[in-house]
Amino acid sequence: MEPALSALMTASGAESLLERAYIDAVEQVDDMDETRAQILDAAYEQFCRMGVQRSTMEDVARRAGVSRITVYRRFATKNALVEHVVRREFRRYFDQFLRDIQQAETAADRVVLGFVSSLRAIRSNPLIGGLIATEPDLLVPSMINDGGRTLATVRQFVAGQLRQEQRAGNVSSDLDADLVAEMMVRISASFLGIPSHLVDLDDDEQLAMVARRFLVPMLEPPAPLADRE
Repeated sequence: MEPALSALMTASGAESLLERAYIDAVEQVDDMDETRAQILDAAYEQFCRMGVQRSTMEDVARRAGVSRITVYRRFATKNALVEHVVRREFRRYFDQFLRDIQQAETAADRVVLGFVSSLRAIRSNPLIGGLIATEPDLLVPSMINDGGRTLATVRQFVAGQLRQEQRAGNVSSDLDADLVAEMMVRISASFLGIPSHLVDLDDDEQLAMVARRFLVPMLEPPAPLADRE
């Protein structure tokens, strides 16, 4: 696998790209460097059109209308550029997720909307969704063979939303937010990584049905053993 592709999910530092994107979304980090944003826009378009492997730093510089040296001053390597482009896309995913669930009135509705929104946002993203669809042997392994860090980051995000529901009194305080979030994320990840012959992932109504039938019941903590007898 090309190093730039293996960097899509796991950065070289202490945090994965997804972890960084999650922190940026939660903390509302903003980047005001116009040239840097211009290069990232050009790289995104270049990668969507030609793919990561077939694109060079020179291609990105040409598309951005800047010199190759300018690109290298912001991003020392192609790996670094790919990392930041994908990180920004995941940041947009987290931002969109938070906007989408604000439309729902109940915790159950937010679970459904979040599930549908997540699959739609990732699958429809020209870069990430395109790689999942056309090069799953390159992207999917990087999502699942990173020691669980990618799933853990998304689980942390979902668990945080569930704890907000608990604090608001919308979900029982007895709910194990981390475990429920883990199960929800693993179900979502399986749909992204493994094609389904039963569920049409492009049908929002069908996805909503799946969420209401299988995810929403997770919001109810299990009854005590004494109550089951």
